[in-house]
Amino acid sequence: MNKKMIMYILAKMVGVEGIVLLLPAVISLIYGEKSAFCFLIVSAVLILIYFLLGRKIPKNKRIYAKDGLVIVGAAWILWSLFGAMPFYISGSIPNYLDAFFETVSGFTTTGSTILTDIEVLPMGMSFWRSLTHWIGGMGVLVFVMVLTSLDDDDSMHLMRAEVPGPEADKLVPKARYTARILYAMYFVLTAAEVIFLMFGGMNFFDALLHAFSTAGTGGFSNKNSSVAYYDSAYIDGVVTVFMILFGVNFNLYFLLRLRNWKEALKNEELHAYLGIIAGSIAIISLNIVGMYGNILHAFRYASFQVAAIITTTGFCTANYNLWPELSKTILLCLMIIGACAGSTGGGIKVSRLLIMLKSIKKQVKNMLHPKAVTIVKVNGKKINESTMKGVYIYFICYIMILMASVLLVSINNFDFATTFSSVLTTLNNVGPGISQIGPVENFYKFSALSKIVFCMDMLLGRLEIFPYLLLLSPELWRRRF
Repeated sequence: MNKKMIMYILAKMVGVEGIVLLLPAVISLIYGEKSAFCFLIVSAVLILIYFLLGRKIPKNKRIYAKDGLVIVGAAWILWSLFGAMPFYISGSIPNYLDAFFETVSGFTTTGSTILTDIEVLPMGMSFWRSLTHWIGGMGVLVFVMVLTSLDDDDSMHLMRAEVPGPEADKLVPKARYTARILYAMYFVLTAAEVIFLMFGGMNFFDALLHAFSTAGTGGFSNKNSSVAYYDSAYIDGVVTVFMILFGVNFNLYFLLRLRNWKEALKNEELHAYLGIIAGSIAIISLNIVGMYGNILHAFRYASFQVAAIITTTGFCTANYNLWPELSKTILLCLMIIGACAGSTGGGIKVSRLLIMLKSIKKQVKNMLHPKAVTIVKVNGKKINESTMKGVYIYFICYIMILMASVLLVSINNFDFATTFSSVLTTLNNVGPGISQIGPVENFYKFSALSKIVFCMDMLLGRLEIFPYLLLLSPELWRRRF
């Protein structure tokens, strides 16, 4: 393990966060808010840390796979710890644990909140809150790779540790250039949504914040009633379409950019993703049509909530707590499934679901025809044993963490629907759950222990467990390198 390189990269990442904090500081200054000084203080501290620890490049620049996991796991905790400071220092969130919860929820693009009145937040704080979604959506380390000179071939280990899904692919030979291509597409889609939302009557600031939250599939809004505040079918439609677009694997957009339409459109994960969305919308629309008077209204609210949940964005335009049990159950299932691998969405990912279903099919065939040679293929490519093993281990870990978290949160003695869905929604980076943490509720009522559990679940869900399993491994810290 290259400890000096780990320290160097972490210091560089902290310095970048310090520079990023200047953006909300500028917003605060524009609106004449005192909170600007809170951002500037934290920014100065972080930039100082960079100058002390992150300027001298170690002689050995090698980054091992294990190092990548450690760096990513530690980096997300550091960004959340420091990112929470402006909320706490300004008094916008007077309890530091609550401020940390809000920041973790932001960077992990979960969208769960402890705030009971969002609209009283200063403009700079609202901007920083939504900006955390945009940065965290593609990954804080990918963001740093775009802005810095980190260009070692081994930096792909960092992307593999951070980019969600069973596999992380290079779009081009250098990881840094891959990161830049991803962010270029990310920026274009975000800008497009801002323009479309402004056509719907949103002012630029609101459009920017909601585009940040949509792009990162986070769900933070600067309105207490979320997107429902605007009561606009046009805005609902725009946000729905862009939520679905940001839930697609960004590698497919790269293929479209290369005009390789055939390969992009034949993608099995894309077909499954869109099929799940279409089927869920159809069933829920029919299930709730009696509540909304006609099928068009039912379709509008069903499509928005399905898109918000499967992409793990978490926006809301309707109180689905009042929907029939069938509709709520489908939404809970969508929380688990999540979006495509290589997207900004959370959940276990559609690609993993495909691999597990095809593995079951393979096992059944082997039972029927013991001598037959069967392989698991996705998009015409054989899934190697190491990838399949990784999927199985991930799912086992996922179930064990889910059970342990539910057990710890149950100490609060809330009803089972609240307890279970609160863990499910944080572990899958969704945001709202059902019952007492539904779309019109929040997480302020939970104990400190539960909030710590939720923070860990959000981080575990965003980085897909393994970086933190490594960080928590006693063997890592006992060994001498």
